[in-house]
Amino acid sequence: MLTDGSPAAPRVWAVGALCRAVADALEARFNPVSVRGEITGFSRAASGHCYFSLKDTQGQVRCAMFRRSASLLAFAPRDGELVEVSGRLGVYEQRGDLQLVVESMRRAGQGALFEQFLRLKAKLEAEGLFEAGRKRPLPLLPRGIGIATSLGAAALHDVVTCLRRRAPHVPVVLAPAAVQGMQAPAELVAALESLYRLAGRGTIDAILLVRGGGSMEDLWAFNDERLARTIVRSPVPLVSGVGHETDFTIADFCADLRAPTPTAAAELAAQPREAWLGALRILHERLQEAAQRRLDRAEQRLDQAAAHLGRPSARTAQQHLRIERQAQRLRLALASRLRRAQEELRAARDGLRGGIAERVSRAARQCERVEMRLELLDPRLVLQRGYALLTDAASGQPLTSARALHEGQAVRAALADGEVDLRVAPRSGNPS
Repeated sequence: MLTDGSPAAPRVWAVGALCRAVADALEARFNPVSVRGEITGFSRAASGHCYFSLKDTQGQVRCAMFRRSASLLAFAPRDGELVEVSGRLGVYEQRGDLQLVVESMRRAGQGALFEQFLRLKAKLEAEGLFEAGRKRPLPLLPRGIGIATSLGAAALHDVVTCLRRRAPHVPVVLAPAAVQGMQAPAELVAALESLYRLAGRGTIDAILLVRGGGSMEDLWAFNDERLARTIVRSPVPLVSGVGHETDFTIADFCADLRAPTPTAAAELAAQPREAWLGALRILHERLQEAAQRRLDRAEQRLDQAAAHLGRPSARTAQQHLRIERQAQRLRLALASRLRRAQEELRAARDGLRGGIAERVSRAARQCERVEMRLELLDPRLVLQRGYALLTDAASGQPLTSARALHEGQAVRAALADGEVDLRVAPRSGNPS
C-alpha cells in the first residue's frame, strides 16, 4: 500500500497470461454460445479437423471443428451455406486470435451468394444453355489452343507446363484477364472475345478457361450471367477448368466440357505427342507388312508363271525387276513420309519455344523502359541540381509564391542531402 498518495503502477501482463485471462473472461461471459452465419473459406485438413469462418454483413469470426465433432455432421458444409453452430468461444493463444470451437452444426438455409447462384443456374438451364445436345467434342489434333486466365495465376503455369510436356508442337495463345474481383467478369468476356476472333481465322480450335481453387467469393466471377452467355457463343469447343474437383460454377455448366482442375483441362485438350508418334510408328509397320505381303504374293505368282513356262523368259525377268523397283519406291516413300512428319513435329516444338522466349524478352524490355521513366520522374534529381523545396514549418504546406510569405515566418527547405529550418527576414527597400 502506498502512503504518499501516488497512484498504483498498472499491472504488466505476460502475453500468454493475458491470452489466458481473456479466454477465461470469454468462457465465463459467453459459453456455451450459438452463432448463425454464412460459411466462408471452408477447408478440411488431413487430420480430419475442419477450419472456416462464419460471417454476416456486420462481422466475421474464425472457427475450428475438430475431427470428432466433424464426423457427426449429417451434411458436407460448403462455402456460402447459412448455418447455425454451437460451441465454445475462446482465444487461440499461439496467434492471439478469437476462435469459436464448434461442437455441432446444422443448416439454417442457404447463404445469399449460394441462393443467387441457384437462381441464375435455374434461369439459364430453363433457356437451354446447359443442354447436352449443344456440347461439342474436343479436336483430337488441335491446330492451336487458346487460354483465358490471369498472368499471375498458378493455374497458368500448371497449364503451360502440361501442354509443353504433352504437346509441345501445338501453338498456345494467352488472353490475360483478372479471375477475381469486380472487374474480372468484364475482363474474362473481353479475353474470350479476342480468342473467338482468332478461332474465326483458324488459328486456334480449342479454348481453356482456367483458374485455381478458392472460396465461393474467390470464384464468383465465373458465376456471371454475361460471361455464361459469352461461353455459349464460343465458335470452338471450350473447356472450363475452374477451382478444384468439388467446385462448381455457372461457367462449368455452359462450357462444352468441365475439367476438375486447370491441369486436367490441359490434359483433355492435348493428347500426348508420344501417343501419336507411337500410333504413326504402328501404322508405318503395318504399311510395311502389307506391302511385303503384297510383294510376296506377287513373287509367288511370278514363280508359278515361271514354273508353267518351264524357264524364265525375258518378260518374266522384266516383271520381276519392275516389282522389285515398285517395292523399293514404296519403302522409300514410307520412310520419307515418316521423316517429314518428324521434322514437322520438331519445327512446331522449336517455334513454340521461340515464341515463349520472345514474349519473356519483350516483357523484360518493357519493364526496363518503365523503370527508366520512373527514375527520370524522381524529385530527388531536381534537388540535386541545386533546387530546394520550401514548405511552411508549421503546416507542412508547400510554398510556391513570395507574396504568401510574411516576416518572421518559419520555413523548412528540403535540399538533396537533408532539410534546413529558415525564417523570413524583413524585405529591404520597402516602399513607404
